[in-house]
Amino acid sequence: MNVGSFVCSCADTCDIDLEGVREGIEGVDVVASSSLLCQDGIAGVEQVIDEYDLDQLIVTCPEDIAQQKLKRVAEQQGLHPDAISFVDQREGAGWVHDEAGATAKTARMVNARHAGLEAESVSRSISQEAGNSVGVVGDPETASALAADADVTLLADGNEYVDAAADLADVTIERGRVLDVGGRYGEFTVQLEARVTEDCISCMKCVHDGPDGKLSRYPVDIDPDAPGGEWTDVCPTDAIDLDGTRRTLEFDQIVYPAADRPTRGGRVGFYTAPIDAAKLSAVISLLGGIEKPDHLDLEMDVCAAGDSSQSGCNECVAACPHDAVERSRIDAVEFHKEACQNCGACTSACPTGATRLREPSNERLAREVEALLRPTDEEGGWLLNRSGSDVDSPIVAFVCSERADDALAEYGRLSAAGKAEIEYPPILPVHVTCTDTVGEAHAMHALACGADGVAIVGCGGDCLHSEPDPKADLVDRLNRATTDLGLGKRVEFVAPDPDDHGAFVETISTFTVELDRSPVPVGEHEATGGIDSADPRSSNSRRQPGDADREKPPFDSHGWTLESVRAIVDHVEPDREVIRGLKDFARMDVAKGCTLTPTCSNLCPTDAIRRNEETATLEFNHELCVNCGTCEEGCVEDVITMHDGLDLSALPERRDGDPWIEVFEGSMRECANCGTPFTSEGSAEKIKAEVGDLVAGIAPTASGSIFDYCGDCRAQLLYDRGGSE
Repeated sequence: MNVGSFVCSCADTCDIDLEGVREGIEGVDVVASSSLLCQDGIAGVEQVIDEYDLDQLIVTCPEDIAQQKLKRVAEQQGLHPDAISFVDQREGAGWVHDEAGATAKTARMVNARHAGLEAESVSRSISQEAGNSVGVVGDPETASALAADADVTLLADGNEYVDAAADLADVTIERGRVLDVGGRYGEFTVQLEARVTEDCISCMKCVHDGPDGKLSRYPVDIDPDAPGGEWTDVCPTDAIDLDGTRRTLEFDQIVYPAADRPTRGGRVGFYTAPIDAAKLSAVISLLGGIEKPDHLDLEMDVCAAGDSSQSGCNECVAACPHDAVERSRIDAVEFHKEACQNCGACTSACPTGATRLREPSNERLAREVEALLRPTDEEGGWLLNRSGSDVDSPIVAFVCSERADDALAEYGRLSAAGKAEIEYPPILPVHVTCTDTVGEAHAMHALACGADGVAIVGCGGDCLHSEPDPKADLVDRLNRATTDLGLGKRVEFVAPDPDDHGAFVETISTFTVELDRSPVPVGEHEATGGIDSADPRSSNSRRQPGDADREKPPFDSHGWTLESVRAIVDHVEPDREVIRGLKDFARMDVAKGCTLTPTCSNLCPTDAIRRNEETATLEFNHELCVNCGTCEEGCVEDVITMHDGLDLSALPERRDGDPWIEVFEGSMRECANCGTPFTSEGSAEKIKAEVGDLVAGIAPTASGSIFDYCGDCRAQLLYDRGGSE
């Protein structure tokens, strides 16, 4: 693929050096520049596309009108509209940084975009069929507005609609108060309770004779607080039931203005107040079914959710703000891709890589970070000059592409318009759909690549997906880990407010000034995304063939984080052996009551536990453990305790290449007949204590207890006893 980059200074309003940007861009086939690319430079763009037979364009242009013009030019030259990618050199660089910083940042952003495009996933879509039924709770105006497009049922929820201003001619009205709403898009269920059965003929006798204010006329229903009395006997169809009658209705979508939001980020097909034009449009767009991008890659064979009716990891379920993943069984989770909103919360929480965001994928994010931090020549290059020019303190900023990115753009516009003096350090942006995408693996990788710091730039209390301060816990944990590694605090979360640029500028400027230079060199680390394929320090520094049967996908949180920590440790002296704050690592402690039953080793989803029958020991592989807790929960003797933390001394490179640590030593019982070790002493004694009295004397010819014989010899004893009878 032939790639060309075009750089523009937007009529010289951007404080960037075009020649400097051109010199800093690497890896593309041609770089051209113009002070006004979308006008005077159009002919030059056409000529360069034709001369170099370009397939992909990377253009510095944030203006929508100019982008559309450049897309048309690309199409006229035979390129697909999606083959042109845009980088913001203006609002996010030239309007808010000095020239050196903006120039360096622009070149690096182009390099990062090129690296990201090379790792871009192929688009894929999913679809789900649904009907046109919509249940609307207590909102006649919304029911009326949707009636022309959908099969609408207005659930009265105790309200009276005789004099409703809305046109309900095409709306079905159901009596009853809503007790519960369950299900999901395409299969919602609503449980209603009424004091009037379906035998009601709306004769109004009960309304006439009943207590004032306790009965509604249309639809006829009775308040749960209505007192009993003779008036209940007037119904000619015996339809009054003061104890309440319940029924369940099914709908494809639900509009329930008075309901609490069922999930932190909202659920597909379920709408709460305020009901505005955008939500009405969303309802109509989902009638008949849904077709949307497939946001997730799933590999459930490496999922640590549990096994054999034993629950394990629940990270994805707890993290998802949209109810797109549920625990369908005690030992399994199920994803509903049609409900996924591409926030990435489940993917950053998953330790094994069972769920991964397709775009931007972790690999793409890794390549963009590496490109942002990579020097441009052997000496380190002007692009990352540690001497004080351009970007003196490289900070990788994971920026939410929704409201946070809009706020930063607004800062640039305010600065260019002269409405405010705004200048802040040239942080290096990596755009994500939502900062929920960012986990410990992303931050540790940036630090392993030589970043002085990591900023997570999100929406804060206005996040469309998560709760206020969604990354507070992550930042605290990461700073605990970086401190233990000897780096000090290196991570910050900031939520830019478009109406308060001062707070953002102060926070990011203070963060930058207080950072020490990282001892980790830039440009040396390139992630493989795992612990197996990483460049080994010695032949024994990774797990050996046969140590595990299940291979996790690359760039899983656990493996990627561990790879990054190893890269950091090569250049620092950690303050502690046990690194706290990294959630995907744990150490095992086994108490004396262990009977060496294979429960824990069978349950472990990453094969981090094994029972060595030759030595009667239980062994633990700290490198493979993802801290899912399945072994601790499933231990039949309740003797396993898992302790959070990455123990550097337990890694194979600190143990002469041996990844296996003995966590319990028992003894094996040898068969009294053939001498073969067949079970642990603990297991044999436990079974004997539980059922010994029941089988006493079952094998009178046995020398000692029946529990002293292996299965084969025990069977032979019982067979011999039967033959002698």
